[in-house]
Amino acid sequence: MRKFWLIFAQTVTISLAVLFVVQLFNPNILGMRDKTVLVKQAETRTNSVAPNSYSAAAKKAMPSVVNIFTSKQITAPSQPRIDDPRFQDFFGDPSDGQTRRENSLGSGVIVSSQGLILTNNHVVEAADEIEIALADGRTMPGRVVGTDPETDLAVIKVDMKNLPAITFGRSEQTNVGDVVLAIGNPYGIGETVTQGIISALGRNHLGINTFENFMQTDAPINPGNSGGALIDVDGNLVGINSAIFSRDGGSLGIGFAIPVSLAKQVMEQIIRQGSVTRGWIGIEAQDITPELAESFKLKAVRGSLIAGILRNSPADRAGLKPGDILLEINGREVTDSSTMLNLISALKPEKPAALKIMRDQNEMDIAITVGKRPRPQPQAQRE
Repeated sequence: MRKFWLIFAQTVTISLAVLFVVQLFNPNILGMRDKTVLVKQAETRTNSVAPNSYSAAAKKAMPSVVNIFTSKQITAPSQPRIDDPRFQDFFGDPSDGQTRRENSLGSGVIVSSQGLILTNNHVVEAADEIEIALADGRTMPGRVVGTDPETDLAVIKVDMKNLPAITFGRSEQTNVGDVVLAIGNPYGIGETVTQGIISALGRNHLGINTFENFMQTDAPINPGNSGGALIDVDGNLVGINSAIFSRDGGSLGIGFAIPVSLAKQVMEQIIRQGSVTRGWIGIEAQDITPELAESFKLKAVRGSLIAGILRNSPADRAGLKPGDILLEINGREVTDSSTMLNLISALKPEKPAALKIMRDQNEMDIAITVGKRPRPQPQAQRE
């Protein structure tokens, strides 16, 4: 019996050794396959850009977009004295106004290789220190060349040459439904690209700026994107990201950009003369509603009602009166008060202009000498 168990043990040992050797050198004989998963691998592209990718556009424009860091000194209003000494450790002496520095961030677009940067006015407004960070990591101080609060645009200069300037697109070739990319520095996390489409053109009456002709986009725009670039699929600038509609400060898919045509027009005036010169006649106007059209017995809802006239203004000297309805300016139809504002602002100061008005249901031609639009007042919506 003992001899039998010895033979059995030797046989099992030899069999296990044979199985180990077979498994080691040829596992498929015993049906023991390698558990490596075979997957389908895409072929190597001969073109470096994937189909339906916007990487070429982003790569072209991103070096032209900068981060803007600003700071300003503000003085907090004096607070009532707190007698409890426990609070003074946290608040200091609250009887005196305290001065502190407030920091903010935004974005900008290099428009000239000689160091000119276009951004929003609200990004640099009242800042006494401006620092520009390029996409390659270099930083440098910047100074304001000029601003235009009424379109919320500003131009900054840095002392550096051979910068990567962006290519300007053409507004007349921009259409609703076009794919666009927004480039900026949201929340200060670093340069970011988001994608969407142009949702609408010519948005106005939003109460954001005095002169409004916004492009609406659903490309995500967040705090810190202000002043950054909105580009087309070819990497060309089509707008300057300016504002968002939001309930909580984050993107809801409704963003607004200043069209490149308006931005270029304002930018060129700022660079040339430090500010923007616009025509002005000194009237307060409002849109014609269906009720007003019926009251004035108008055949169509058009024109702009002159609600008030500033004393000694060009309109006052030309004989315009409250209640007149402005129909045309130099032969161009006035459809509403926003159109009127843009048409008058485009007129050259000290030059004559021809107005067509309706007074007491009679159309009249009025000659007027255009004035220069004064610096804007807070919340002013006057023409």
